[in-house]
Amino acid sequence: MDPRLSIRPIRPEDEPAVAQIIRTVMPEFGASGPGFAIHDPEVDHMCAAYRGPRAAYWVVADGERLVGGGGIAPLENGDAETCELRKMYFLAEARGRGVGAALLERCLVAARELGFRTCYLETLVRMDAARKLYARFGFEKLCAPMGNTGHFGCDSYFALDLTKPPATAT
Repeated sequence: MDPRLSIRPIRPEDEPAVAQIIRTVMPEFGASGPGFAIHDPEVDHMCAAYRGPRAAYWVVADGERLVGGGGIAPLENGDAETCELRKMYFLAEARGRGVGAALLERCLVAARELGFRTCYLETLVRMDAARKLYARFGFEKLCAPMGNTGHFGCDSYFALDLTKPPATAT
């Protein structure tokens, strides 16, 4: 990961910047209409949304400026052993600097520590770099969504068996 970037837990004062990142990145990939996470009420209240049990959210900073974030939480309407990788987005200036792999690794370590056995995620076919990253970590493509996130705009679903040894993302 680029040494100028750092990852830390979200703080209340980060919420406006994180909301802006989500609202900037998602439309870049055509994910601004109904059925996408950009419309989730938690976008404006990320700190509170990830304060609950078995949830965590981290931000990525380039100096003092936030350039990305991502987290995990129990899968909505899923079983107790499944978490969801949620709202992992990076501004264009942060992409390609190794932070996606570093943050994903942080999320998966936390998921295992919190006792989850499966990590689920939803994305879009056109998010090629993200899908390649997930594959490097061992996520497997699913034919249909799990749980009921309300994100019916997504068209790609993946899951990772957290009981298996972690894959190396190299």
